[in-house]
Order: sequence, then structure tokens, then C-alpha cells
Amino acid sequence: MKPLVIIPARGGSKGVPRKNIKHLGGKPLIQYTIEAARGVFPDKLICVSTDDLEIKKIVETLGLKVPFLRPAELSTDEAGTYEVLLHAIGFYEKTGYYPDTLILLQATSPFRTWKHISEALKLYNNSCEMIVSVKETKSNPYSVLHEENNEGWLEKSKNGNYTRRQDVPKVWELNGAIYIINVSSIKENPFNKLTRVKKYVMNEIISHDIDTDFDWLIAETIVKNNLI
Repeated sequence: MKPLVIIPARGGSKGVPRKNIKHLGGKPLIQYTIEAARGVFPDKLICVSTDDLEIKKIVETLGLKVPFLRPAELSTDEAGTYEVLLHAIGFYEKTGYYPDTLILLQATSPFRTWKHISEALKLYNNSCEMIVSVKETKSNPYSVLHEENNEGWLEKSKNGNYTRRQDVPKVWELNGAIYIINVSSIKENPFNKLTRVKKYVMNEIISHDIDTDFDWLIAETIVKNNLI
């Protein structure tokens, strides 16, 4: 395996302004993910992709070199993660390093550790295009989720002949913490279009993702009460 770890960290986050470097439990949010990555990979294989000079400075204060500043066109609200990944892959290929496996770690998942990354890596092999971390969803489409039909009536999102909630099939929700992706596959298709995908299951607390101020309050509660 020739891995490359990418940690996207845009400066212009909207839900929680400057969240990637906002302090959680006494350290910048992004530090949790950097520490997790360092538990498995050497620094030379860890790339923080950012457009922001302050984020770059803080990351380098932690001893991790930021190899480039992301172009402005890849740092807007409209820019997708897929393009950010291709840009990072292209940068490393120009230096002579050709990764075959991409490990995407989002900084908004602070409670994912190196042990989770290591466990997920053990599931990855040449037969699959991607390993993705998940949690069992509470919003099961067989029982909870509904859609509005053309007449304005609510209907179940997914039909099934089940009378008890306990009997419905388990449904998995992507938690955004870990993606292990075949580079050849992602060059051909965005990672949300890949089909040979396997799951790595995480519990609800470890899966916690920070996108809003409410999410941040929950994260602070988890840290304060040592729930991890």
C-alpha cells in the first residue's frame, strides 16, 4: 500500500466559524485528527489541505508541515471534497509520490482515534473501492423517515412488511470520520458514486460530527464528562 492521508481544513466554515482551529478541550479541533493520523502514519504521508494561513500556522506549530495552500477556487462554499482530493493527489504525484490508497479524515470528527483508523485499514483490500465509517442510524427509512407524495400525503421512505420497529433491517449512516479509498477508482468516479464499498462500524459518541453550534456543545459535553 502507498497511502496518502488528507485532512481538509477550509478557513471559511459557516456552521461554526473557524471551527477547525477553535479550541475543544484545550486544543484546536484539527489537532485531534492530526494526532489520530500520526498514530498510524508518518508525517510525510499526512496532508492538511487548507486555503487559510492561520490554519497553516497552527498546524505547523504542531510540527506538521503543510505542503501547499489550496487554490481559492477549491475553497468556496460550492467547492466539493472530490475536487479537493484530486488536487492533493495531483500535487503529490508531481513530487514523484504516486499514492494508491487515500485516507480521508475530516477534522470535524474529533473522537475518532488512531485505533479506529487502524481497524478500518484491516478491512481494506483490492476487492473493494472504499471503506467508509458508519453508525447505525436512528432515522430508519422503514419506520421513521417519510416522504411527501404528489398529493401531499406522507408515505414511508422505504416500504417493508414489518409490524414492530425492532424487526426492521439495520440501516447504516455515514458518519464522515474515515474514508479509505482506492485512488484509481476515485480518479474515475467521485467517491459517492463508488459501488464496491464496505462499512466500518463506530458507536454514536465516537461518530459525533461537528457541523453546528449545537454539535459543538455536545462535543464539549463529551469531553467535559470523559465520555470517550
